[in-house]
Amino acid sequence: MTAASVPRYPGVLPDHRRFGYRPITRRPDYRWPGGAGLAVYLGFNVEHFAFGEGLGAAIGPASPQPDVLNYSWREYGNRVGAWRCLELFDQLGMPAGALINTALYDHCPELVAALVARGDELIGHGHSNAERQGDLDEAAERALLVRCRSRIEQVSGQTPAGWLSPWISENLLTPDLLAETGYRYTLNWCHDDQPMRLCTRDGNGLWAVPYPQELNDIPMIVARQMDAKDFAQMVIDQFDEMLEQSRHQPLVMGIALHPYLVGQPYRLRHLRRALQHIAAVRDQGGLCFTTPGAICAHLDTLAAERPTEFA
Repeated sequence: MTAASVPRYPGVLPDHRRFGYRPITRRPDYRWPGGAGLAVYLGFNVEHFAFGEGLGAAIGPASPQPDVLNYSWREYGNRVGAWRCLELFDQLGMPAGALINTALYDHCPELVAALVARGDELIGHGHSNAERQGDLDEAAERALLVRCRSRIEQVSGQTPAGWLSPWISENLLTPDLLAETGYRYTLNWCHDDQPMRLCTRDGNGLWAVPYPQELNDIPMIVARQMDAKDFAQMVIDQFDEMLEQSRHQPLVMGIALHPYLVGQPYRLRHLRRALQHIAAVRDQGGLCFTTPGAICAHLDTLAAERPTEFA
């Protein structure tokens, strides 16, 4: 089924036509590798921003450009915060799904190389988070997707399977263009605790792997001004509850992190506590700590074996 083939009826609200409604109580039953019910991944956002223009999260009121305060705060993540986070991930033996701006290859290629050396998955995340993808027309968006995919493949030797739009910005054609340019999954949609197939106009579909907007340091710490210790407790509580729920159905829990936020030393201390809690449970078995690409690959296998259940 394609998005265009989903029927419309008079009086029905406008719809994305990417997927139908199906409650989580009526889904296929399966397990993650190793028989786990819960798949957990780190969505590690490593970003670069234009100086003197464009978008970006802010620690203080925006100033006339060049906004040195907010630009340099974000740059701390690439110079210090990301390296501290990687040290923590190494200590706990945790892989990451690294969402990278391809502008990093020009600005701090050592950081991308460190991610590759760890064996982390590289996920397309636009060229820069100073730009909003949804503002592009179809040709320009297609060119962006192709250019980012090719740059990652040529420099890092990985062909990215997944994509997260800068600022989760889409237009009506984004899922179609992702499928047509070779991506197998998107992290843009946060509507579920299980992956599901999005309809695309080429008929091949695109996996929507759950990516959190609640368990995400930008909306929690920047927008809601949550303290680091509270964000860490939120991660622990989410994990404990989802682990209990996953006894009965497969679930995915992502943790969205930005190194200019959680890489600040006092926040890193609390993130350490939260990830140590998860690592202790993982080491007891029954938990799959993974990457979005591995989740997608597992679903491809299940869909090939049980096509009617995963249509």
